[in-house]
Amino acid sequence: MRLFRTFAFLIFALCVLAAVAKSRAAEPRSGEWTIRKSDEAGRVEFSLIEHHRGGNSSYESDWPITSFAGVDFSKPGRQDVRFTVSRDAGKIQCEGFLSDGEGSGVFHFQPDSNYVNEMRSLGFSVEEDRQYNMAVQDVSLDFARQMKAEQLTNLDADKLVAFRIHGVDARFIEDLRSAGLKISDSDKLVSFRIHGVTPQMVRFLHESGYSPDEDVLVAMRIHGASPEWMEELKNRGYDHVDLEELIAFRIHGVSTDFIAKLQALGYSHPQPDELVAMRIHNVTPEYISGLRARGMQNLSIEQLVNMRIHGID
Repeated sequence: MRLFRTFAFLIFALCVLAAVAKSRAAEPRSGEWTIRKSDEAGRVEFSLIEHHRGGNSSYESDWPITSFAGVDFSKPGRQDVRFTVSRDAGKIQCEGFLSDGEGSGVFHFQPDSNYVNEMRSLGFSVEEDRQYNMAVQDVSLDFARQMKAEQLTNLDADKLVAFRIHGVDARFIEDLRSAGLKISDSDKLVSFRIHGVTPQMVRFLHESGYSPDEDVLVAMRIHGASPEWMEELKNRGYDHVDLEELIAFRIHGVSTDFIAKLQALGYSHPQPDELVAMRIHNVTPEYISGLRARGMQNLSIEQLVNMRIHGID
């Protein structure tokens, strides 16, 4: 009998846990929305502040006014408004007011009951708790199909959201590949967008004889080794410098101005590693001029660096 009661209690506890989990999954997603005028004609700043399980999340972006069906933004004065943002993942139903084209209100999210299964059929596992975010970022079924067709690695539902946030789409991927980069890593594509690696940059480097990998491209953008800066170096006689050395230039402050001052002192073309060593050890044009003023002429770059290393000022 005691064993039976224990078993019955376990069954009851499991049922309670299942009911709680189901109720939590079914918790309505809701919050507040605001609309403000944008600096760009035909658009507004639309924001959503969502309250869920004791926390808040926010989203804000410029939207075209055509996204708000039935809303007249040109109407003066105050007006009550209702509009629905319809996405494959669900509907964001909004109500509130506008006053001279700006306003706020509340929203409720209604998830689409078929979305999770349809995404699963495409190979993407989507938790119901993520469906709201996928609706806000407009991760549509068509977008998921497009990304799947690109044969990318490390691609999952979270990456699809990141793609939408940062602007990775089929056009961006195809333009990178057309520029000469064989890219398939989803993480690297997001990193490209974050740091500003563009198809134009890739094309310039390939046309200049380079074959950079993804990590070098990101490092170049992080440190500011841009095509424009490379052209400035070329005008100073530094054409087709190794990309790792160009990155080192930016890290240590080897600028075209620094090179020009050295050239004016008679150092017509120091090697890239010499330029980096000079910057690391603070061998400046001013330091060289000071030594010359004290009679130390015609010093090589190696001698200048060694003098700095040994504290000869």
